[in-house]
Amino acid sequence: MESVEQSGRTIEEATEAALSKLGLGLSQVVVEVLDEGSKGIFGLGSKMARVKVIPREERTEIEVKAQRVLADILRILGLRGDARVEKTSDAVRADVTGKGLGVLIGKHGQTLDALQFLVGLIVNRGREERSSFILDVEGYRAKREDVLRDLAGRLAQKALEEGRNVVLEPMLAYERRIIHMALQGNPQVTTYSQGEEPLRKVIIAPKRN
Repeated sequence: MESVEQSGRTIEEATEAALSKLGLGLSQVVVEVLDEGSKGIFGLGSKMARVKVIPREERTEIEVKAQRVLADILRILGLRGDARVEKTSDAVRADVTGKGLGVLIGKHGQTLDALQFLVGLIVNRGREERSSFILDVEGYRAKREDVLRDLAGRLAQKALEEGRNVVLEPMLAYERRIIHMALQGNPQVTTYSQGEEPLRKVIIAPKRN
């Protein structure tokens, strides 16, 4: 059963209308508040409240919890976005899409990583079996991986041409892993990390014959 978006004079009214369309009760759904609406002044400039109601059926408890937490974060920050959560065999994966969501990513994904850690703690609280939680915003992680793999190839070539080590800028742990993995099959160079967090860097070194 698909989710339903509904508007109303209040959040409660919009929710009731959506439940009526779905034929479900409140305990059977997750309610995302997309817009709290406003009364305006003397009736002028008023704005309807809008909600997204998602059936709980076929969704695990941790998926529902993650969906609710992310919806609350977006609402508190005043951001408009859609959070899609899916539990796979190895992790709970969430992807947030919308406009103006760069604030959730931050420089080199630092805010995104902090948010991923925080939401992961929340959704696993009280659970005996913990699940890995992976958060992405607007496909940032996939795009960043492509950029880093391309960078790794270009800097490995530079190290070989100049016959010296190339030192990359400080990176987060998962970004360093991408560099290492991208070059692990290259027989002409080796990579290693150096320094202390948060200034730890990847070194690309040509192999000596």
